[in-house]
Amino acid sequence: MEFANRIGVSPMCQYSSEDGFANDWHLVHLGSRAQGGAGLVILEAAAVLPEGRISPADLGIWKDEHIPALARIAEFLHTQGARAGMQLAHAGRKASTWPPSTGTGRVLPGDGGWQPVAPSAIAFSPEYGMPAALDQAGIDAVVDAFRQAARRALQAGFDLVEIHAAHGYLLHQFLSPLANLRTDGYGGSLAHRARLTVEVADAIRREWPKDLPLFVRISATDWADGGWNPDESVELARLLRQHGVDLIDVSSGGIVANARIPIASGYQVGFAARIRREAGIATAAVGLITETEQANAIVAQGEADMVLLARAMLRDPYWPVHAAAALGERTSWPVQYLRAAPQGSAPRTEVTRG
Repeated sequence: MEFANRIGVSPMCQYSSEDGFANDWHLVHLGSRAQGGAGLVILEAAAVLPEGRISPADLGIWKDEHIPALARIAEFLHTQGARAGMQLAHAGRKASTWPPSTGTGRVLPGDGGWQPVAPSAIAFSPEYGMPAALDQAGIDAVVDAFRQAARRALQAGFDLVEIHAAHGYLLHQFLSPLANLRTDGYGGSLAHRARLTVEVADAIRREWPKDLPLFVRISATDWADGGWNPDESVELARLLRQHGVDLIDVSSGGIVANARIPIASGYQVGFAARIRREAGIATAAVGLITETEQANAIVAQGEADMVLLARAMLRDPYWPVHAAAALGERTSWPVQYLRAAPQGSAPRTEVTRG
């Protein structure tokens, strides 16, 4: 699959859905980033089960009725020359919480909340609900939900899917010793803690065509003693490469509430570079990548195969075309906006799948 450039819009929750449905906000929000020239636009975390939502306002892909609205978005992204990505997610013990603009902590069942689930009955923090530990039937249901969600993403016309195994959500909870105290085949050793993520990747690959990319977002470190670490991330990346995963989207943190994270410009890029080098798999770099030269250097120096931008794209949806102009590259603009484009800009063309 070819991309117009190596700039992607990172998944960013909008907390703007009812019953998981995408709406006009999602179309305009995502469509404007595609108009701005990003080669890839990845939709926010879409819950594969209703109880997998972070909040009641989360996007969903757990039923076929969600497909038409998602297809409308994918189709428009394609008209702007962007690839359309769908992030598939389950929040685990961090589910049933209030959207950031509404409040903090747990949403009780009487207020529209539900019982969260996790590998072990350990709450994320005192403000969060105590999760129920998944039994084998519950684990099997989660795996099948990811598979069915991938089928829906394919029907909706998306070009790639990304498994969300980062930021303290369900798959990350199984990976991290800080959240997973199981003594069965899903706990203990690295191979056992990684088992659910591998099973999800395998299930998705049974639905997802071999010629379409499969990404996995991971947290390279928990930034906490005794937690998931960069060495394990390299091993996981090697394992996932053998199970049909094409790229590791490398973030960090999220498993514990009190982690001390040394946030600085590009602070996670080194993790992406190491995984790319040692695991022999493509990576995407994320995290406080804001400047054109900085982003370009990450790719040019082989630290990652693409950069995914979040807040920078919220501040400036046209970051990619401005970056191209700053680097002296020919820019591609929507034909409707050519009158405002730099001299020598080209009209944008649609992309086709494959």
